[in-house]
Amino acid sequence: MSSLTHLDEKGQARMVDVSDKAHTEREARAMAVIFMQPETLQMIAEGKHKKGDVLATARIAGIMAAKRTPDLIPMCHPLMLTSVKVELTPNFDNASVEIVAICKLVGQTGVEMEALTAASTAALTLYDMCKAVDKGMVINQLQLLEKKGGKSGHWQRTH
Repeated sequence: MSSLTHLDEKGQARMVDVSDKAHTEREARAMAVIFMQPETLQMIAEGKHKKGDVLATARIAGIMAAKRTPDLIPMCHPLMLTSVKVELTPNFDNASVEIVAICKLVGQTGVEMEALTAASTAALTLYDMCKAVDKGMVINQLQLLEKKGGKSGHWQRTH
């Protein structure tokens, strides 16, 4: 395990200096799952929510969140994202919506935090829009699935 890069030699928090790093293609894929009552999922899937298209709103919120990640996570670098995709898939077998966020760029640092922020914000948006009918929703399984590029290369979750 490597050392914590966000700490200096005195153990104080710092933003990592990436000025000597090469510009490379980088990509990260993250997910979250929100579980709900079957009736809530049915309402979302049929577009019958009085607040409008819940999935479209959550998708836009995830994209916006990826672009605002350095405003939320103190040591994140502002990045010029070249692509953000947020996919929301209703799963009727377990009354959930599976969220996958994919972020890409050509730059000097990775996009893992942007993908995780996009997935979590999309899930939070679903909760916010549906809490009036289902306060018991649970957001779960927020995790990085894959990252490509940079010095450490390709990493993929195996379980």
